[in-house]
Amino acid sequence: MTKDKSVSTATSPALSVNGVEIIDTFAEAFPIMATRVVITAETAEWAQVAAVAMTGYATSVIACDAEASISATLSPDETPDGRPGVTVLVFAFNRDGLGKAVTGRVGQCVLTCPTTACYNGLLDCPKDKQIVVGGQLRFFGDTHQQSKKLGNRRFWRIPVMDGEFLCEDRFGTIKGVAGGNLLICGRDQSSALAAATAAVAAMRQLPDVALPFPGGIVRSGSKVGSRYKKLKASTNDAYCPTLRAVVSSELSADTGAVYEIVIDGLTFDAVQRAMRLGLHAACQTPGVLRITAGNYGGKLGPHHYHLRDLV
Repeated sequence: MTKDKSVSTATSPALSVNGVEIIDTFAEAFPIMATRVVITAETAEWAQVAAVAMTGYATSVIACDAEASISATLSPDETPDGRPGVTVLVFAFNRDGLGKAVTGRVGQCVLTCPTTACYNGLLDCPKDKQIVVGGQLRFFGDTHQQSKKLGNRRFWRIPVMDGEFLCEDRFGTIKGVAGGNLLICGRDQSSALAAATAAVAAMRQLPDVALPFPGGIVRSGSKVGSRYKKLKASTNDAYCPTLRAVVSSELSADTGAVYEIVIDGLTFDAVQRAMRLGLHAACQTPGVLRITAGNYGGKLGPHHYHLRDLV
C-alpha cells in the first residue's frame, strides 16, 4: 500500500523521452520528520545485515511505525569508528513517533546484530530537535553501561556477549519530504519491471533519498479511502490492468502492467534529482509506454514535482 497516490491530472501527451510518453502531471509530496542512522560493523556484510533487519516492515506510514530504507554504503574512512558502514534513513509523521521507531528498531535489529555500533548521521542539529536513542537503550546494560563523551557527543557502551555495543546518545532530525513518485506503465509485466528496476538502480546512486518499498518498487499502488469504511486506502483501480473494463481507467489498451516507485528524501531537491534520474533510466527500457505520477490535485502537500521539469 502507498500513502499518497490517487487521481491523475494528465493534461497533455506532448512530452516524451526516448519515445516514451511523459504525462504532463505532477507527483505530490508532503513534509515528514526524518533522521539518518549510521551503522558500522567489523565487516560490510554484518553492517548490511543489521541495516536490512532495521528497515524491515517500514514501507508505508499507512500501516507501519516508520518508512525506512538503506541510503548508502560507507567505506571505513567515511565512518566515525573506521569500520565499514551503512546509512539508513528513517521517516515518521512527527519527532516523537520517529524517536520511538528508531529506538525500537535499533534496539531490536542493531543492538542484537554481531559486532555493530550505531551513530548519529545528522550532526549540528539543535538539542530540542534531537531524539534520544542510546540514552534509552542504555538501560539494557542493567547498570553496567558506561557513558563516554567526545566533544559535544555522548556515547553509551552497553555490555553484550561479544563485547560492547556502542550507540550514540542522541540523533538529529530534519523535516524531510515524503511521497515523491513515478508510475511506470509497460506493455507487459517484464518490461514494466525491468524499467522500474533500472529506475531504482539510478535513484540509489543518491545518498539522501530512501525507496522504502521492497526492492524500491510498489506493485500495490493505492488510492485514498475504500468502499470498506474501516480502510484508509485501497487498490488504485484506475491503474489496475485487469479492471480496465469496469472502472474509469487511466491505462491505454496495450498497457499490461504498472509499477510505482515512491521516494522519500531529506530535501525537496534530493527527491527531485532522484525522480529525474529514475524517469530517464526507465525510458531506456524497451516496452515502456508511459510514465505518469499520482497526486491529490494539490490538496495533500506543498511539494509538487512536475514531470515536465524532469524531462
